[in-house]
Amino acid sequence: MEEVTYQGLTFEPYIRREEIAKQVRRLAQEIKRDYANEKPLFLCVLNGSFIFAADLFRACDLHDAEITFIRFKSYEGMESTGKVKEIMGLSEDLSGRNILIVEDIIDSGVTAAQLRKELAKHNPKSVKMVSLLFKPDALTVGEGPEYVGFKIPSKFILGYGLDLDGLARNLADIYVLKEK
Repeated sequence: MEEVTYQGLTFEPYIRREEIAKQVRRLAQEIKRDYANEKPLFLCVLNGSFIFAADLFRACDLHDAEITFIRFKSYEGMESTGKVKEIMGLSEDLSGRNILIVEDIIDSGVTAAQLRKELAKHNPKSVKMVSLLFKPDALTVGEGPEYVGFKIPSKFILGYGLDLDGLARNLADIYVLKEK
């Protein structure tokens, strides 16, 4: 793994693809154990978590599991409202379902807390969250995910679905912004 540069910023290797795969398998084992006799709905939050969600969903190998994809609308014009105004793409009936939110990264927890609150309005049986990455020191709202791949410090990272203005999602490894 070598350094990569995007938009004039240099990123150094942080988490190798082999370590990512190992954590995905571990998370899948935990989820498969916890949902063995259930029919969970994996709720993949786009755009960042699509690679993680696909790898995790395959690794879980739950016969009756389903997956769907959602996006948030939290902007008015070019300004973020800081609140989830709309969950786009949610067409499934969640009543009585076990929902597993799949996130790439949780930092402040604002969006995650709002999503949990919105989903609760649909009367699911349960709502849990899995996140590949979690920044516990940055958490200001709500609770962290029930399933965590890596706990990391509050640094800017990219790769494996995480981006910088839409770039670098395709990197198989995760990189961290190099300190000057």
